[in-house]
Amino acid sequence: MPGIGLTPFLFVSPQLGLDDVDEAHEEGIVAIINNRPDGEKEGQPTSLEIEKRATELGVAYRHIPVVAGKMTTEKIEAFRSALKELPQPILAFCATGTRSTTLWALAEAPQSDADAIISLAREAGYNLSNLRPTLVESNLTHSAAKGRSEHTDAPLDLGHPTTRDVVIVGGGAGGIAVASSLLAREPSLAITLIEPRSEHYYQPGWTMVGGGVFDNNLTIRDEIRLIPAGVRWIRASAAGFEPQNNAVILEDGEKVLYKTLIVAAGLKLDWKAIPGLSETLGRNGVTSNYEPGLATYTWELVQRLKKGVALFTQPPMPIKCAGAPQKAMYLSCDYWRRSGCLNHINVEFNTAGNVLFGIPEYVPALDAYIDKYGIELGLGQNLVAIDGPGKTATFEMVFDDGTSITEDRHFDMIHVCPPQTAPDFVRSSPLSNEAGWVEVDPDTLQHVRYDNVYALGDVCSAPNAKTAAAVRTQAPIVATNILNAIHHSPERALYSGYGSCPLTVEKGKIVLAEFGYGGKIMPTLPFIDGTKPSRIAWLLKEKMLPWVYWNLMLKGREWLVKYETSETHRTARPVALLDKRK
Repeated sequence: MPGIGLTPFLFVSPQLGLDDVDEAHEEGIVAIINNRPDGEKEGQPTSLEIEKRATELGVAYRHIPVVAGKMTTEKIEAFRSALKELPQPILAFCATGTRSTTLWALAEAPQSDADAIISLAREAGYNLSNLRPTLVESNLTHSAAKGRSEHTDAPLDLGHPTTRDVVIVGGGAGGIAVASSLLAREPSLAITLIEPRSEHYYQPGWTMVGGGVFDNNLTIRDEIRLIPAGVRWIRASAAGFEPQNNAVILEDGEKVLYKTLIVAAGLKLDWKAIPGLSETLGRNGVTSNYEPGLATYTWELVQRLKKGVALFTQPPMPIKCAGAPQKAMYLSCDYWRRSGCLNHINVEFNTAGNVLFGIPEYVPALDAYIDKYGIELGLGQNLVAIDGPGKTATFEMVFDDGTSITEDRHFDMIHVCPPQTAPDFVRSSPLSNEAGWVEVDPDTLQHVRYDNVYALGDVCSAPNAKTAAAVRTQAPIVATNILNAIHHSPERALYSGYGSCPLTVEKGKIVLAEFGYGGKIMPTLPFIDGTKPSRIAWLLKEKMLPWVYWNLMLKGREWLVKYETSETHRTARPVALLDKRK
């Protein structure tokens, strides 16, 4: 049965796509309740689209949209009525299933025990413990309210949550690593982690999956297995911040209060920014190692292509792992070379940037592989549209005088790196800078306006490369600075901007780029010359780094992490890493 069962007759689910409606029908669902407002996130199907598909299949449909933070008695009554009136079994959905679960709990509360409701929700993976006072009150006052109908558009008070020592938004590499680093230093901390996903991805491994080196299953683990013992997990999406009230707002309107906040929410892959891309991604020869599960399609395309045109693209900065688009290309070319068909494939690397790589010391080695594989290098060329069925990609070239032209290119295979931004709920929050990222001091990773807020990983404004290696260094720095602040110590750990990009130039060899703020070269292991391709760097990437990620970094065991400390800290960096691309 699709979704997760709250009762034998009601299932809840994250956002449904049109294909999911078909699957739900095939699995026996006869009614669907949509609790998500239209336009909440780019790319989600509209209510009319879902209703049309459901109607075609004979599935009953009802739209009861709930805006995050605006749970009202009117919506609860509408949900209660839908449960009575619609045929069963019913599948209710929203962005993550949390709003649907909350609606069910509040609709059920007058005639059911609060603890029983909370227990059923917990078994389904949704923590409604903060809702308990509201559920209890609803049950106790049901008799007095019986026969009286009170509808209001005023948001409900969903209880008074306990203030936690630390709240972390995001359960990816940064969130798990910093939680572990904090607990390794002070096990008594009360920590809450907010993360909607049930799966955790080792994203650096997707390049290797796309090159036929790793099996995709090796890059995925259950989130619950990685969360440190004692950390409270709220399986929901954050919808906003109220730093003046020390509160995180969840998608259902619940507030999670904190003494210290850490934002590790990652970034948004903006597929919709390129017209036609989201509609064709994963078919028609259009792929991307940036999307969960699609690296296997990359490898299928690489093996299938014997002749034709292969395009690889890179958007304007910033992006996570700036070398990843090239890595996909080099591993593909190496496979075609070994298979004897590279001479029959025209390979192009089209990048919006004006240099091959932002750190000059590593460019000669990469240039050598561009020549070796016969790759046509297109600098200053940005992908602006794609026609999957027509096998056509449109690129824009902007000239120094501000004029621009577009050019259509045929492809048989195209690997796309999408434009990337901060998550919507971060961009629209008081925590963001003008570019949308959480605005932190680049040295301490502490927010520049809210002293009890920190950020790390892709979401923060520090001008370092957005890589997993950066997170590995940032996590203990954030943990140290938080605990020093709690204990009123003036000492601060300082982040050097360290990041690493193992550039897989062929199967068995890597150019190991390691650098910090201002493009400073920062090698970790003195016996590896990162400016030259080496076998030992490949073994590090293939054998050691996955083990380091799962068994050291995510468990607070800080392997080869070094940082300076100071009782005062700088407030700005004069030269950002990405400025060197000029």
